[in-house]
Parts: sequence; structure tokens; C-alpha cells
Amino acid sequence: MLLNASNSLLLVIDIQSRLAPSIDKGSSVINNSCWLIEVAKELNIPVRATEQYPQGIGESVPPIKDRLKTEEILQKMHFSALKEDKIKEHLANLNRKQIVMVGTEAHVCVFQTAADLLANGYQVYLVEEAVGSRKTKDKELALERLKQMGAQIICREMAAFEWLEKSGTDTFRKVVKDWIK
Repeated sequence: MLLNASNSLLLVIDIQSRLAPSIDKGSSVINNSCWLIEVAKELNIPVRATEQYPQGIGESVPPIKDRLKTEEILQKMHFSALKEDKIKEHLANLNRKQIVMVGTEAHVCVFQTAADLLANGYQVYLVEEAVGSRKTKDKELALERLKQMGAQIICREMAAFEWLEKSGTDTFRKVVKDWIK
């Protein structure tokens, strides 16, 4: 199943200041997540981010936080964002059934949120180079298990090109301007 911009939402899970330095390839996770936020915003795809117990783990890292409005950042205590009634209701009210996910940690909050999204009838797409854990093996196990549960494992360009659908438009040129040098 291909992504459709009018039915998609980008969900950024817990890329927070005190945890990010410990994430394997953390700068890549942040950079790829930021790029996807920019593409989603350009295509009018809603973006929401979560913060797990920000008093302890810190707020979203500045590159993420700077790209979002305050109301687009949702705080949580449960590892699964869908265990928070306000977040579950918020996502349902956006009426987007395709959830593209990025964030940390792949085997904890990303995993549990994705599992609950799948159980609630959402189509889940995990962007491989934009999810991370402290240990590579933890990320690999989480993605494999989610794939077995029905999630799609994709790369950032798969998301972008499926959202764009065609070339030759001003939006296409704006999104890909830095790709071809």
C-alpha cells in the first residue's frame, strides 16, 4: 500500500535532549527526521511529536522543536502514545489513517506506539534511517517484530516520493532541490 499525502500524518516519537546523545547514529536520526518534517510541512501533512516525561528526559532536541508549533508537541507518561487518552483522541480527530513514524527508542516508545496504532486500525510506516535505539540490535529486533505485526519499513525517500506522486511540479522542485548537486 502506497502512502497518500491526504491520508498521512508524520509522528515524531521522543527525540529528546537527554536521550538523543545516547542513540546509535543519533545525528542521522535527527537529520532524517527534520528533513521529513520539512517535506511533510511543504505538503500540508500534519506533523505531531511526543515527549516522554520531559521533566526527566528533556524537551525535544532544538532541530525538531524549532520546526514545530507548541501545539504540535504532545507530552506523555506512557511508553505508548496511544495509552494517553488525549493523544489517542487527538490523532483520531486528525482523521489520518497512515502514520509515518520516526523517533526513539525503536524498541520502547516507537515500538509500543506502533503496535497500538496497528491494533487500532492504522497503517504504520517506520522510516528506517529515522528511528533509533541506544543499541543497534534493539532497533533491528523492534523493526523486525513490527514488520511481522504488519508495519511497513520504509526509507525517507519512499515516504517523500509517495507523498509527491509525480515530478514536474513546483512542490517537487522545492522538495528535491538539494538532492541533485
